[in-house]
Amino acid sequence: MNLFAHFQTLVRDELVAMAAEGLLPPGLDLSRVTAEPPREAAHGDVASNAAMVLARPAGQNPRALAEALAARLAGRRDVARAEVAGPGFINLTLKPEFWPRVLSAILEQGEAYGRSAMGGGRKVNCEYVSANPTGPLHVGHCRGAVFGDALAELLAVTGHAVVKEYYINDAGAQVDVLARSAYLRYREALGEAIGEIPAGLYPGSYLIPVGQALKEKFGETLRAMPESEWLPRVRALTMAMMMELIRDDLAALNIRQEVFFSEKSLHDGGQVAETVAALRARGHIYEGRLPPPKGEVPEDWEDREQTLFRATAFGDDIDRPLMKSDGSYTYFASDVAYARNKIERGFTELIYVLGADHGGYVKRLEAIAAALAGKGAVDVVVRLCQLVKLFRNGEPVRMSKRAGEFVTLRDVVDEVGPDVVRFMMLFRKNEAPLDFDFARVTEQSKDNPVFYVQYAHARICSVLRNAEAEGAGQGKVDFALLTDEAEGALVRRMALYPRLLEAAAAAHEPHRVAFYLHELASEFHALWNKGKESPQLRFILRENGDLTATRLAFLRAIRYCLANGLRILGVRPVDEM
Repeated sequence: MNLFAHFQTLVRDELVAMAAEGLLPPGLDLSRVTAEPPREAAHGDVASNAAMVLARPAGQNPRALAEALAARLAGRRDVARAEVAGPGFINLTLKPEFWPRVLSAILEQGEAYGRSAMGGGRKVNCEYVSANPTGPLHVGHCRGAVFGDALAELLAVTGHAVVKEYYINDAGAQVDVLARSAYLRYREALGEAIGEIPAGLYPGSYLIPVGQALKEKFGETLRAMPESEWLPRVRALTMAMMMELIRDDLAALNIRQEVFFSEKSLHDGGQVAETVAALRARGHIYEGRLPPPKGEVPEDWEDREQTLFRATAFGDDIDRPLMKSDGSYTYFASDVAYARNKIERGFTELIYVLGADHGGYVKRLEAIAAALAGKGAVDVVVRLCQLVKLFRNGEPVRMSKRAGEFVTLRDVVDEVGPDVVRFMMLFRKNEAPLDFDFARVTEQSKDNPVFYVQYAHARICSVLRNAEAEGAGQGKVDFALLTDEAEGALVRRMALYPRLLEAAAAAHEPHRVAFYLHELASEFHALWNKGKESPQLRFILRENGDLTATRLAFLRAIRYCLANGLRILGVRPVDEM
């Protein structure tokens, strides 16, 4: 049951009836009429903006319209009171007998509670991580990986057809640098003293196993070949091993993307050339010159006539080059071809989860989609994930990519576990910097959000196990027996869950789910503590079978909300701690 969707329908039904009775003009647009939680709990249970958004098109005073509508709503069976606030907002207070229906719906729907068809089966491509396959994933990739995975799951449970995708940048010069670095490790595996890794190559020890694998596969044959012959062989095996390493790193975080798309395949299959030709045929490409970049001019910048995409015609800041001076295609040209491939696969929403340093990509990605599919035909959503700073007992954990001694994603997961990493990466909005302290995220206290939420689920499971062992709770379930204020607050919190998921999905903000779970857990722990002081609030009351059965059913409803939300975040709802 979606409480607010239910009352939104109720409000719109009354408006339709008013129009049929001649009290409102026919054909009013009701799409902006909402039902949502009031800003303050004291104002009631449901608030509607109906009079505020319809007064002008209806030619009526908003306050007068609100009073007329409120009078009709007050007669509905679930409404105890309908009041008009301010210039025309309507606040509804629901009858006590309405809330047991919410709990019954949760128990009936179980693991499906909160799911909806809001997305209407819309095809969404969610691309995240997409790190250069030149080594293991480092902690900087961790946040985007978790964010993208949770966002994809959030969209899936709200009715979107989501594909999780990784774009492999295997066509650039960095892949050849990786292959040459691996070849050096191959020579080392053959017993050659290679000395210090030359500048410009990847120094990480993660390439030592690659060198050994090259030795096992090729023996000494590669040493007798010129680079033009050994380079493609080394590149192919090295890329395969790096992607296997990356997949293993992601699996440690419980991330398994369905599609790993190769940039190289776009070039090999002629899709880059075809895309450029298609844009040229539409008049979106021209030959021209670009002004020098603002600020310090890069050494490789060339003042020359080149093939340019009219990105500014679609909202970008500058036009974008598609060809290098040597006649090869730019990385941007690959981006265009990749977007075209996604659109041809039928996706109407393209999500890109990028690092904070990719803010300049937003407008160009939007421009690409507009040029390829037409303005508004495909939605482009870019979410930037800010940096993660690692601490241990308040002291920074140093990283040094240059030396090849950086903190890997796997280092973090192996130390604190995937549940902790995933929850904490989502317990802050993606656009805000995140401090991750190894000591704090593993302490067992209410100050540790992931522990606090998982502990709430484990506590409920413990009570249910004890009740089963004792044979308690054999009475009749009657949710009207839940009369304590803390119990009522929990029911109202659970009623928010379906709307919360839809709002989070619409905003592409999975952190809202983490915040909600923490609030739900906090209210549950408060009720638990209240039961210590007031024995009549305990969950198992041997002298009262009906109340015990009711409270155990109540606990199962809370458990469903906690577990369902944690699964969206990719965090285990543990049964004991």
